[in-house]
This record gives sequence, C-alpha cells and structure tokens, in this order.
Amino acid sequence: MTARAPDMADARRQPRFKIEVDITINSRTCGRLKGHTVDISESGISAMLRIEVPLGELVELAFTLPFGLVTIYAVVRQRSAFRYGFQFVESDSARSVLQPTCRNLAVEQSLMTDL
Repeated sequence: MTARAPDMADARRQPRFKIEVDITINSRTCGRLKGHTVDISESGISAMLRIEVPLGELVELAFTLPFGLVTIYAVVRQRSAFRYGFQFVESDSARSVLQPTCRNLAVEQSLMTDL
C-alpha cells in the first residue's frame, strides 16, 4: 500500500467550526489588511475582507484564539464575494494552538445543537 499525498479534497474533510475573531493579513501585493474570521479547521480558516487578495498568494495571518496567539502562513485558496478561504502552510508551533481550539469548539458547538 502506498501513502497518498493530501489534496484539497482531504483538507476539506476536516470539520469546520464557527468562530469570529479579528484577523490581520500581511500580503505582499495588498499590504496589511484587517478582517474577521468566519470559521476554522485544523487545516485552514475563512475570513471576511474588504479588499481583494489574489488567489494563490502566500500570506501571513495573525489572530488570537482561546488557547493563544496564532501567526501562520497560508495560501489564499478561494474567494466568494468578500469571504476568503485560506489553507494553512504546515506549522508545528501553530498546531499546538489550533488543535485544542478546534477540539474545544467541537464540544461547545455540539452542545449548542443538542439543546
């Protein structure tokens, strides 16, 4: 059996959790942008922005989650009106904040749907 490299379909299978926090995007083409997040998974985040960022660009994201500050590189993967999807570039240091945040949000949001 051979190992298969993860692709976009695999990344999209990770559960997404609603979270709204301020986010800063540092873009080579657009400079420093401010926005707010919509949802997050361990592999990416979506955010609402007022200024267009080119698809495929590597950007630096900075945002604060309940378990700490995250500064991580990501690729702009999709855009729908003002909503952008960012795929994280592998980062072990950020994962220590992303994983517990996603686990915590999973519990909180499952409890909310059970009510």
